Amino acid sequence: MRIHVTGPLRERYEEILSPKALDFLVALDSEFAARRVALLDTRRARRARYAEGQLPGFLPETEAIRADPSWRVAPPAPGLHDRRVEITGPTDRKMTVNALNSGAKVWLADFEDALAPTWDNVIGGQLNLVDAIDRRIDFTAPGGKRYALGDDLATIVVRPRGWHLVEKHIVVDGRAISASLVDFGLYLFHCAGRQLDAGSGPYFYLPKLESHREARLWNDVFRFAQNWLGIPQGTIRATVLIETVTAAFEMDEILYELREHCAGLNAGRWDYIFSIVKNFGWRDDFVLPDRGDVTMTVPFMRAYTELLVQTCHRRGAHAIGGMAAFIPSRDPEVNAVALGKVRADKQREAADGFDGSWVAHPGLVPVCRDAFDAVLGDRPHQLDRRRPEVTVGADDLLSVDRTPGRVTGVGLRGNVAVALRYFDAWLGGTGAAAIFDLMEDAATAEIARCQVWQWLHHATPLAEGGRVTEELVRSILVEEVTRLNAERSVSERDRLTRAAEIFVRVALGEELPAFFTTEAYARHLVTAQQSRGTARTGVAMAA
Repeated sequence: MRIHVTGPLRERYEEILSPKALDFLVALDSEFAARRVALLDTRRARRARYAEGQLPGFLPETEAIRADPSWRVAPPAPGLHDRRVEITGPTDRKMTVNALNSGAKVWLADFEDALAPTWDNVIGGQLNLVDAIDRRIDFTAPGGKRYALGDDLATIVVRPRGWHLVEKHIVVDGRAISASLVDFGLYLFHCAGRQLDAGSGPYFYLPKLESHREARLWNDVFRFAQNWLGIPQGTIRATVLIETVTAAFEMDEILYELREHCAGLNAGRWDYIFSIVKNFGWRDDFVLPDRGDVTMTVPFMRAYTELLVQTCHRRGAHAIGGMAAFIPSRDPEVNAVALGKVRADKQREAADGFDGSWVAHPGLVPVCRDAFDAVLGDRPHQLDRRRPEVTVGADDLLSVDRTPGRVTGVGLRGNVAVALRYFDAWLGGTGAAAIFDLMEDAATAEIARCQVWQWLHHATPLAEGGRVTEELVRSILVEEVTRLNAERSVSERDRLTRAAEIFVRVALGEELPAFFTTEAYARHLVTAQQSRGTARTGVAMAA
C-alpha cells in the first residue's frame, strides 16, 4: 500500500507530514474507510426515504438505552470542567493567538465550517496548533501590532471536517482519504502527548453526525488510535454537535456509544436549521420563513434545545449552547441592538440549564461570561439541573409548521447576497467571513442557499406580492455580482464568477445537493489552489 501527498510541501510541512504520521493515517484509512463509505450510503438512502414521505422518529430498537437510567458518560476531563464560554474560529495564526487569549474557557479550533479547506489552511493549521501548545506562536499584523500568548489560555478542542468530506491532497491507493481522519489523525499524532504533558488532553468536537452508528464509528476510531499510539483508553474526549434533525432523535444513543470518551453535546443551531431544509425542503409544510425569523424560541428549535439539556444532564454530560454570530460594529446603534440580542440569547441558555455557550468574536466573550456567571456563580456547570419537567415528542421536534414569520423580498435578497459573498470568500481561502455585521460560516451559507432552493421549489409567495421564481433569483444574483464587481480587480472578478456558478449549481438546480462544500471543493477550490502552488510536490511513501 502506498500513500501519496500531492499538495505543495512548504516550509515545515514535513514536521506534520512525517513518515510515522503518514503511517498512522494509512492505518486509520485501512481500518475505517469502508465503514465510512457504508454510513454515507446509509445517509443517502435515509434522505431518499424522506423524499418519499417518511419522517424520522425515536428508534424502537434502542428504546432500552433511552429508558435505562443507570448509565452515564465519563466524568469531565482536565480543562473541560468549566465551559461557560467557548469561542470558535479557524486555525490561522492570528485567530489561534486571539482565541487562546480571549478569556474564553475553550477554543474550538475549527478545521470544518469556519475554515476553507485549502491545503495551506489544513497543514498550516496543524502547525499552528503544535506551536501554540509549545508556546512558540506569535503574529505581527500588517500595521505592526504584535500578538503573543498570555498566561491564562483557553482549552483547545479541535473540530475535524465531517465524514462526508475528503482530503484530495493525501491519496491512499489512488483514493482520496477521509478529511475527518486526516484532521483528527494529524492532531492526535502530534499533539496528544504534548497536551497530556501540559496537564490537558486531546479533545475534539464531532460535526455533522446523523446517527448513533456514526458515533460508534468515531468511538471505534478513538479506541484504535489510542491503542496504536500507546495512549490509555479514555484519554480522548469528544463533544458531539447535534446539528442534524436525525441526530436529535438519537441523542441518548450517541452519548451511549461514546460514553467512555464523551464530553457532552452542543446545540449546533445553524446546521440544524440547514438539516431541516435539506431533509424536508420538498414538503410544503416544512417551508421556513426568512432566516432572521427562525430564532431559538420558535417551537421546533425550543423543543430540540430543551431535549438536549435534559438528555445531557441525565447522563452527566455538558450541554453547550449555540453560536452567537454577531461581530462588534463601529456603529454604536447597531452594536447596542445586537449586543442586547446576544445578551438575551445567552441569558436564556443559562436559564434553560446549558453549561456554556459559543461566541464567534473575542468581543462577545464578556457578554456570554456575564450571562453564565449570573447563573453559575462559582460552580463550573449545572449538571445537577435534570429538567424533569421537559417532555418532548417526535411531533415537537418536527413542528416546523408552527414557525411564525414571512418570506420577504428582503430575506430572499439577503440569502442570495450572503451565499454569494460567502462562496467568494471561501474560494479565496477564508472560511469565517464578516458579512453584514455577522460572522458567516459554511453552516449559515448552507441555510441561505437551501432556503432559496426551498422557496423556489415551492414558488413561495412573497409578503410584498409575487412569488419566488428562477427569473427573480437570477436577476438578484446578477445585481449582487454587478455590485461587488464594481470594486474588484480582474482576478477577483474571476473568483466571483466561480462563486456565482457555485450558487447556481447548488441553489437553483432540480435537486438539492447535500452540501455545497463537496461540490465546490471538487470543482473549484482544489484546482484553484493547486494552480497557485509553487513548492515541491509528489511525496510517495510505502506503508
